[in-house]
Amino acid sequence: MQLDLNLLTALDALLEEGSVAGAATRLHVTAPAMSRSLGRIRKATGDQILVRTGRSMVPTTRALAMRGEVHALVQQARRLLSAQQELDLAALDRVFTVRWHETLTAACGTALTAAVRRQAPGVRLRLSAEPGTDDRELRRGEVDLESGSGRPTLPDIRHRLVGTDRLVVAVRPGHPLAEGPLSPERYAAAEHLTVSRRGSLRDPVDAALAERGLERRVAAAGPTAVFALRLALETDLVVTLPDVVTRAVRERLGLITLPPPLELPDVSLYLLWHQRYDDDSAHIWLRDLATETVGELFAPSGACS
Repeated sequence: MQLDLNLLTALDALLEEGSVAGAATRLHVTAPAMSRSLGRIRKATGDQILVRTGRSMVPTTRALAMRGEVHALVQQARRLLSAQQELDLAALDRVFTVRWHETLTAACGTALTAAVRRQAPGVRLRLSAEPGTDDRELRRGEVDLESGSGRPTLPDIRHRLVGTDRLVVAVRPGHPLAEGPLSPERYAAAEHLTVSRRGSLRDPVDAALAERGLERRVAAAGPTAVFALRLALETDLVVTLPDVVTRAVRERLGLITLPPPLELPDVSLYLLWHQRYDDDSAHIWLRDLATETVGELFAPSGACS
């Protein structure tokens, strides 16, 4: 059977859009033409790819498994065929998946989306919730740009330091710790809350306390910073977390911020991407724009703009 590589582009659009009509609009073809392409893809793969469920269509198991690889192949082909072309942001038609920590998305996601819309209206962003460090998704091309607090260990994952944060203590108004000097002993004696998607009841605070011969009791672990801050507002639990990226949420909730009574390590913020995008002009534009946007958060004004 002769292979039509144009079907890869159609398949990528179908898997991104989840519908024939959406894929047709994206590729500027008619819906019947896209439907015929789907039929040819089904014949070539021996799989339905998209199946109807009620009024919508959902990808099959095999389609989900191949989505990342198909997307990466299409992007690679585009780079090979347009490497010598100057980047035209006004004409750029591309989908980027940005997986940031939820507090960073809350702080700068709106500003990044607005900046992308102004400069490249044909670009669409998928701001994905961060389920945890998964370099495999970066390697498969399923995630284009990610945030992290540490340097990657794999040599094919690139990184860029975009800011350094400090840890602060957040408590509800009227909390006992907000009255009088906060000593390491008073801090350790309070009940604490950690932020961990995996439910860990320990973090670097425990190591810093141990150096002073102190130990705290962690009563709960919250999956996100927003959850932890809301819980701290309703209880006497104490949460220690990065200052800059959580400031907007803390201020909106009306929480009180205290400096920690002991020396705690700073928190680095990195942008991560796969090396395949090193010379990709569109990706370079995106990560430069993301760097600029996040950099505003660490500027004296302290807000993404």
